[in-house]
Amino acid sequence: MTNGIFCDLTKLLGRLLIAAIFIQAGWNKIGGYESTQGYMESMGVPGMLLPLVILVELGGGLAVLFGFLTRWAALGLALFSLLTALLFHYQPDDQGQMINFMKNVSIAGGFLILTCAGAGRISLDHLLRRKH
Repeated sequence: MTNGIFCDLTKLLGRLLIAAIFIQAGWNKIGGYESTQGYMESMGVPGMLLPLVILVELGGGLAVLFGFLTRWAALGLALFSLLTALLFHYQPDDQGQMINFMKNVSIAGGFLILTCAGAGRISLDHLLRRKH
């Protein structure tokens, strides 16, 4: 089961599900640039980092979705998820924020697994490897 079509389809579905939140978040930050920048600054994060945040979320999410440089994109998004969990959601007195904290930590765990497992055969990574 670990090398068959079922595994490749589940990796594709998993990449779609885990990438969707980052693609949507990055896209939404473009449309709500000023408010996102203000929120970042209210949390002590320089607003000038917002273009990098958008690049990581949107670019990294698309890379994972299409299976392009998947291991690197997944590792980057794992670190990003942990960093945002700590900077924006670690508020032990706020149950809602702690749920978001644990969500980000859990997503990071999924990305770390993807870092080791790779994208599977239904990916640009696999297609590019076959051409070489």
